[in-house]
Amino acid sequence: MTGDAAQRVYVAPGQYDEVYSFTSGGFSGQVSVYGIPSGRMLKVLPVFSQDPETGYGYSEETKPMLMTSHGFVPWGDQHHLAISQTNGENDGRWLFANENNTPRVARLDLTTFTTSEIIEIPNSAGNHSSPFITENTEYVVAGTRFSVPFDDENGDIPIADYADKFSGAISFIKVNPETGRMNIDFQLKTPPVNYDLSHTGKGPSSGWFFFSTYNTEKAHTLLEVNASQRDKDFILAVNWKKAAELAKAGKGRTVKTKYAHNVYDETTHTATSELLTDVTVLDVKDLIDEGFAYYIPCPKSPHGTDVDPTGEYFVGSGKLASLLPVFSFSKMMKAIEDKNYEGDFDGIPVLKYDAVLHGEVQKPGLGPLHTEFDSEGNAYTSFFVSSEVVKWNVKTLEVIDRQPTFYSTGHLTVVGGDTAKPYGKYLVAWNKITKDRYLPTGPELAQSAQLFDITGNKMELLLDFPTIGEPHYAQMIPADKIKDNQKRIYDINENNHKYATKSEDATKIERNGNRVDIYMTLIRSHITPDNIEGIRMGDEVYFHVTNLEQDWDLPHGFAIMGNNNAEVLILPGETKTLKWIPTRTGIIPFYCTDFCSALHQEMQGYVRVSPAGSNTPTRFGTGDKAPAN
Repeated sequence: MTGDAAQRVYVAPGQYDEVYSFTSGGFSGQVSVYGIPSGRMLKVLPVFSQDPETGYGYSEETKPMLMTSHGFVPWGDQHHLAISQTNGENDGRWLFANENNTPRVARLDLTTFTTSEIIEIPNSAGNHSSPFITENTEYVVAGTRFSVPFDDENGDIPIADYADKFSGAISFIKVNPETGRMNIDFQLKTPPVNYDLSHTGKGPSSGWFFFSTYNTEKAHTLLEVNASQRDKDFILAVNWKKAAELAKAGKGRTVKTKYAHNVYDETTHTATSELLTDVTVLDVKDLIDEGFAYYIPCPKSPHGTDVDPTGEYFVGSGKLASLLPVFSFSKMMKAIEDKNYEGDFDGIPVLKYDAVLHGEVQKPGLGPLHTEFDSEGNAYTSFFVSSEVVKWNVKTLEVIDRQPTFYSTGHLTVVGGDTAKPYGKYLVAWNKITKDRYLPTGPELAQSAQLFDITGNKMELLLDFPTIGEPHYAQMIPADKIKDNQKRIYDINENNHKYATKSEDATKIERNGNRVDIYMTLIRSHITPDNIEGIRMGDEVYFHVTNLEQDWDLPHGFAIMGNNNAEVLILPGETKTLKWIPTRTGIIPFYCTDFCSALHQEMQGYVRVSPAGSNTPTRFGTGDKAPAN
């Protein structure tokens, strides 16, 4: 590290970072946003886990976002991300995120940095191989980690029948080009292998998708040993455009299943959850003659398949191999045309390795995992075992540089490094182990990221910075593609929330049996109403809170003492509902939780809770209208 590294990552007060990094939160279930090159964390975006800071998953409006076919699931394991693309370039409209444990894919709106939609993936388990997108965001694609019996098959079968009765699934989720709305268009039913990182083709390989697979041994126990027997696993090459045509032509079958589709409506500020009951499935082994799926041998236990910016070359990272294979798309097409097969795997043709191979990078490092690219014809690969990032030339296969990381690099990210036009300049290595890099924090150390400058022939380490969760992967994009499109407020005139209260004069309380609805407003620096009486033990109370502010960055919070879920954060012009069930009689304070003005501390009120069955009248007000004896 040179002496000017600090200067090169320094972003002066009041200045903006050059790049956004959207970083997976791993077992936190969330997505974090960092500025690059400073490494400053800007925000944590709630996606798959409840978030007490914002009330996501706690407010009545957002609870439906975490519904699944298994019921309400308040946590997630978020691994990979993809920014929407147009013509193979990041366009900055949407961010797609996967959830590994309960298979789901989310879409975040990058004008508001909020989760707009989550769709569950049926017939799947361990949604690790996702979300990967096509060149114009026609599809988000998700492959299963765990092969399982499909939902219309008898699932109560011996695990030992894995090889014969389990199946892999690859889901093609169609994206509406205007709204981003997702729906599962079709799924591919495949042999029972495990899928890992995958990427779409581009340029000459446009219309194809490349999936890395492992466990071609079809093992179901002790995979550490039993799924590492073969010298080569496979890359599955799929002509996704042809597959979509086959689905449209009715070549699939309808599989009965259950999966949730959750959508947040920005005009009503409310999410809805719909349980869907069928999906179209194409069984690849029944459609071999259609010529849309082929296996390519790849050394051994590949973690990912990465496609270079030209679309001609794709790289397989066999994490148990001592080399990096680089394949040629034009050679692949010639091998298909010549039927240059070495056999088949469960009926799917296996192309000859040498017929598709461009060449091998020899002795690049130990434990290759993930490759991204710059705009100069170079590739960058992370090596988990030898703890390094290696730079090499895609055409000549020569190693140009290697730099140590600290320690055990998983993924890496180049700005735009998986697109047709990489921005380059910066690379971040997302490391699994930190050991001596930061102040110790008990048995678990901070998660680690390391920033490299890749503008020169040699990579240069500029910065270490910690991250939340376990940062599996990130997508980085120039800030100019996002920052000028930010939504600053929710127009209160367009607030169609069922319980919106658009003026203080419209505040009210309604009782229906033991349900009490309180229509409340917030504005600097008071709550209306701030004195409430007539609540009784046994009531279910719903605070419908509208933020009347119409200035940028003036959220308010709302919390009530002893509530057993969370507070809620309400953005300007937004309405949110917090449910509260009193647990004791007496005077219960409530207040604004988000510092909003010099008189924020004074922004508070009281609820009087009376015994069940009492005849305390319902009274409420603020200031001159506050209830009095």
